[in-house]
Amino acid sequence: MSSKGACGDNAVVERFFGSLKHEWISNIIYLTREAMVNDVKKYMRYYNYTRLHARNGNMSPVKFENSQFKVSVAA
Repeated sequence: MSSKGACGDNAVVERFFGSLKHEWISNIIYLTREAMVNDVKKYMRYYNYTRLHARNGNMSPVKFENSQFKVSVAA
């Protein structure tokens, strides 16, 4: 993190929570906290392992990170 009030510091987290709210839970009413926690965990797995991200060349974050690791190890 950089200095106080630097808006770029929270960009990744803000993007995740925006996607969570708009893509996943915007029209769902949860009857229990446990149901909501389980559903958010399910979305986190989807977001990291399945959902394609344009910024990552249409790869999931995990696939993108693994491809970057292979490039850095091979160099």
